[in-house]
Amino acid sequence: MLKKIIKTSPLPAVIIIRLMVGAVFLSEGIQKFIFADKLGAGRFEKIGLPEPDFLGYFVGTFEIACGLLVLLGFLTRLAAIPLLSIMLVALTATKVKLVAEDGFWSMLHDSRTDWSMLLGSIFLLIMGGGKWSIDRILWKKQKNDDA
Repeated sequence: MLKKIIKTSPLPAVIIIRLMVGAVFLSEGIQKFIFADKLGAGRFEKIGLPEPDFLGYFVGTFEIACGLLVLLGFLTRLAAIPLLSIMLVALTATKVKLVAEDGFWSMLHDSRTDWSMLLGSIFLLIMGGGKWSIDRILWKKQKNDDA
C-alpha cells in the first residue's frame, strides 16, 4: 500500500505544481488562524456552514499540514485527498450561489484560484511528488530494498 502512495513521476516539472499548490494551501491555512473573523470561522459562518468555529480551525489545520506535505513532496498523493475535498466544498458552498446572483462568467472569475487548486490537487494525486520529492527518495529506497 505504501508503495502505491509514494510511487511518483520522475518528471522534474511536477515541482512547479507542487510548489504552487503547497504554498497556496499553507498560506490560506495560516490565514484562517490569523484572520479567523474574516477568513476562518467568520467566513464559514457568513456562508452558512455548520459549526463555523470548529470548521475554521479544522480546515485551517488540514490546509497547513497538507500544504507542508505537498511542499516537501512527502506522502503527496495522500495529502492531495483532503485538499481536493476542501476545494470541492469551497466551490459548492460559495460559487453555486455566485452563479445564481452574478452569472456564470463572474463565478469563473471569482473562482479561478479555487479551480487552479482543485486541478493542481488532482494532478498531484495522479502524478505524485515528482523527481525532487521525499516520495521519490522513499520510492527509490523501497525499490532497492525489494531487490
